[in-house]
Amino acid sequence: MTYKIIGQPLPRLDARGKVTGETEYPGDRAMPGMVHMKILFAERPHARVVSIDTAQAEKVPGVLAVFTAKDVPVNEYGLQINDQPVLCGPGSQKEGGDIVRFVGDQVALVVAETEAAAAKARDLIRVTYEDLPVVSDPLEAMKPGAPLVHPELGDSNVCVHYKIRKGDVEEGFAKADVIVESEYRTPFQEHAFLQPEAGLAYLDEEGRITVEAAGQWTHTDRKEIAHALGLPEEKVRVIYPAIGGAFGGREDISVQIALALAAWKLQRPVKIIWSRRESIIGHGKRHPMTLRARWGATKDGKLVAAENEIIADAGAYMYTTNKVLGNTTITSTGPYFIPNVKTDVYGVYTNNVPTAAFRGFGAPQGLFMAEMQMNKLAEALGMDPVEFRRRNALKEGDTLGVGTPAPGPVTVRQVLDAAAEKFGWDESAKGAMQDEGAVVRRGRGFACGFKNVGFSFGYQENCWARVELHGKAEIEQVVVYHAGAEVGQGTHTVMAQMAAEAVGVPYEKVTMVVSDTAVTGNSGSASASRMTFMAGNAIKGAAEAALKKWQAEERPAIAEYTYLAPKTTPFDKETGHSMPNFAYAYAAQAVEVEVDTETGHVRLRRVVSADDVGQAINPALVEGQIEGGVVQAQGYAVLEEFKVQDGRVLTDQLSTYLIPTILDIPEKVESVIVEVPDPIGPWGARGLGELPFLPLAPAVAAAVHDALGVWIDELPLTPERVLRALGKI
Repeated sequence: MTYKIIGQPLPRLDARGKVTGETEYPGDRAMPGMVHMKILFAERPHARVVSIDTAQAEKVPGVLAVFTAKDVPVNEYGLQINDQPVLCGPGSQKEGGDIVRFVGDQVALVVAETEAAAAKARDLIRVTYEDLPVVSDPLEAMKPGAPLVHPELGDSNVCVHYKIRKGDVEEGFAKADVIVESEYRTPFQEHAFLQPEAGLAYLDEEGRITVEAAGQWTHTDRKEIAHALGLPEEKVRVIYPAIGGAFGGREDISVQIALALAAWKLQRPVKIIWSRRESIIGHGKRHPMTLRARWGATKDGKLVAAENEIIADAGAYMYTTNKVLGNTTITSTGPYFIPNVKTDVYGVYTNNVPTAAFRGFGAPQGLFMAEMQMNKLAEALGMDPVEFRRRNALKEGDTLGVGTPAPGPVTVRQVLDAAAEKFGWDESAKGAMQDEGAVVRRGRGFACGFKNVGFSFGYQENCWARVELHGKAEIEQVVVYHAGAEVGQGTHTVMAQMAAEAVGVPYEKVTMVVSDTAVTGNSGSASASRMTFMAGNAIKGAAEAALKKWQAEERPAIAEYTYLAPKTTPFDKETGHSMPNFAYAYAAQAVEVEVDTETGHVRLRRVVSADDVGQAINPALVEGQIEGGVVQAQGYAVLEEFKVQDGRVLTDQLSTYLIPTILDIPEKVESVIVEVPDPIGPWGARGLGELPFLPLAPAVAAAVHDALGVWIDELPLTPERVLRALGKI
């Protein structure tokens, strides 16, 4: 179908302000009378705070206040469960609130007239700690008798356990001609967004505690702030200025409650900007996992059984571990039909930095295991890995591991074929022979992925929007109110395009009013690849209702609408049987790499990424998402190594935690936009943000194997790991 505004690569609403520097991010915000805050971090992984002496800090000229646990009305917060103190120390009403459980736990806040005075005073606070046993290895933490991170929550460090029991795996393995068994390890990953955590808090004209910071869900931030301060939510307001990247790392609270507490107590505007080191030790990371897999297939290339055990490091607090591991559970069998599945997935508390939402949300880890197994099975069967995938790809009506069919359309085959064709997979196979004595060797690899769109597991997914139509004889202006966060992905631009299409006006007539709890209803999080899908349906519903009022001569015509997605169901505790999601999106990637056998360096020459977006609302933004996702996944696959030792972060700067730069990125990234409309998506669109990240790591690992003849089962594929696999170190 042809649309007027949908499908056009229109310029981003925020482009000019961001490239000229006019746009204000949280760290740019300032107000008259503003004061500055610094936070004292625990800097130790597990200890009881015996006492806090603030006397010397309070004597520093310009210091206005030092706040500790006793100053927090309800000293707890958490996105899923309230298991984390706002400030750790004596005087906390929360059981266990005097315990620090990772190096980034916050112990005290200092507010002063200047940043320098606040920093000086923070360094003069004297804290007496009683160190407690550190548990930093999740496998050790699972064992009986291991030190408990949260004794107040039970007698085990296992905080999540999901099961899948589908069919009979032993019967399945009995039919297998080939069985592949392996153990994989995936690492932490730091979000490395451009702007570290920062914010400004003040009392607005109506006396509300107002926090301007970067986040991903304004209304949840408001809820958590209000809970910790013991206030009704209407007394708190959250506004998002421009956001300097997120990728899931801003879902959880960082500076928001601390800022609100200080502004409320002092009745003055308070500002904070974290250093890069504070950001790295202070916010959650991607979950590292140990993944054990045993898969079987018949000689004609059909999967018959899969048995998986996955152990994830949850770190010190829950954050979204329960939800992340739900996705790992679903994706651990890949986008393939397997009749017999047994899977156990565990989340384990440790004294490491908490692990949290990160682009892909548990799917990259599950898919790394699944796609590695697929490539190894294809090799064992002497079968082309693309053909092997074709024979097992989910199709309409096939059941997932959870025992129910994936909601349609199921487009694994479409993206698989699109990626293989664009890459020239069949042709490249003909010239694959190379000199085994060459120093630099080339290889190619292939992998697929899939990911849910929207929240799941029984949550009633919803999204609010308001549309106002202004004018006299004709519509002169469309004002859209929506709380969705613009974290750099172009979502506000896409919302404006969808509103323009729905109303039938030029794009330029749309004005967006966004991300302010005082004027917008709850639109949900900018996560789970949900915002285009959910916001589009909400805006479409509001626009259609407003148009009816306009046609009835109501001026201005104003309508609100809350879109409710189809319902989902949680895992059955014993079998995993469920309808966990209402929509999925699919991706496939083919890569070519060069590996230097003397240095161990892996270079990506070419990446072809085919992603089914249903309908590209703005193709230029789709390509940007694909290219950005590929580069971020490249860092995960070959470069980024977040190192911890006994709970302490060793790579706490960007000089030691390396991310890809312009000199590292693939020579060529080719985006293949596949558009198979989703029947319930707005104009057929479905989510995209996480898709291009998902298959890259296993595709790269397969390409390295193709080049070298060795499998490397642990990420990242650093030069050291490559050389070790070659027996050179």
